[in-house]
Amino acid sequence: MRTADYLIVGQGIAGSVLAWTLHQRGHHVLILDDPTLPSASKASAGIFNPLTGKKLNRTWKADELFPFAKEFYGDMQKSFNTELLHLCNIYRPFRSIEEQNSYLAQSTDPISAKYVLEKADNEKFTPFIENPYGGLEITHSGWLDCPEMVEKIKDFFVSKSQYIFEEFDYQKIDFQGDVVLYKNIEIKKILFCEGYEACQNPFFNWLPFNPVKGENLIVFVDEYELDEIINQGTFILPIDKNGKCRLGATYSWDNLDWETTEEARDSLEEKIKAYLKKPYQILEQQAGIRPSTDDRRPFIGLHPDHPKLGIFNGLGTKGVTLAPYFSEQFAKFLESGEDLDEEVNIERVFSLYFRSKLS
Repeated sequence: MRTADYLIVGQGIAGSVLAWTLHQRGHHVLILDDPTLPSASKASAGIFNPLTGKKLNRTWKADELFPFAKEFYGDMQKSFNTELLHLCNIYRPFRSIEEQNSYLAQSTDPISAKYVLEKADNEKFTPFIENPYGGLEITHSGWLDCPEMVEKIKDFFVSKSQYIFEEFDYQKIDFQGDVVLYKNIEIKKILFCEGYEACQNPFFNWLPFNPVKGENLIVFVDEYELDEIINQGTFILPIDKNGKCRLGATYSWDNLDWETTEEARDSLEEKIKAYLKKPYQILEQQAGIRPSTDDRRPFIGLHPDHPKLGIFNGLGTKGVTLAPYFSEQFAKFLESGEDLDEEVNIERVFSLYFRSKLS
């Protein structure tokens, strides 16, 4: 009989960050992941952006989330002696005089101003990007190499013999007083971090997920020398210094499968070509299903009838910034019962669970 404090099921961004957080806090963690399942984390751009949308809306809890995430991933990359976190500005070229006036006016708002460079270096971008009206540079931004981070976490737990490569069998859960058994493992709690697969979890399938499919392209751009992320509805993210970039992304709430489509590729190319001056070659097309939720807030907490089962999911498109902050909060909740943020605690939708039991 093996023993562990926590068994984490699923090792995408959420599972990786939660496992590392609990390990760093001195807990014995096992990870169980099915290597045959597709993973949205492998197709994630990992962008963190404090101002989004046409109105430069500040990302929810940006003042708390972003500094915490930068410190968290900075410490992680030191532990693994590899570069994971890439800090860079996001350049948003204006598409018209009207957009220029609107964005510049919005950027003077004190809430937004601290995240906007006072004067963008427009000439720097002109050889690569159509920007006849100039643009806006957003600071405190960047991207995380999600596939590399997930791989490093996997290698670490494998090296400690704390990783199980198999499909999780819900029928093998056996509740035994203060512990829960799973096959030959005795655990304090099982924490599900399954991403989109949580929709099939019989203990948590009542949660109101609203998954969205996204596709992006990996390309080689000729003579491309920018380090900044370009964002004009779609994005150009430089992956290395040799012109390899990620172009994305699409959003689809229909046909939720993991297959890449010609329609998505054509849509991305049409939008990117409208402002990218340099020719490029497509190397790869990727698809993933983001575990978004109806209210765009994560699902974190314990099952209402089975408190030995927990969930850490629903991070959606902003998992890179949400995961570190809320994994720390979840760890404190598990350790000493400290409160979870009301907006992420699954207690906010417990009524759906009890309603499902009556039907």
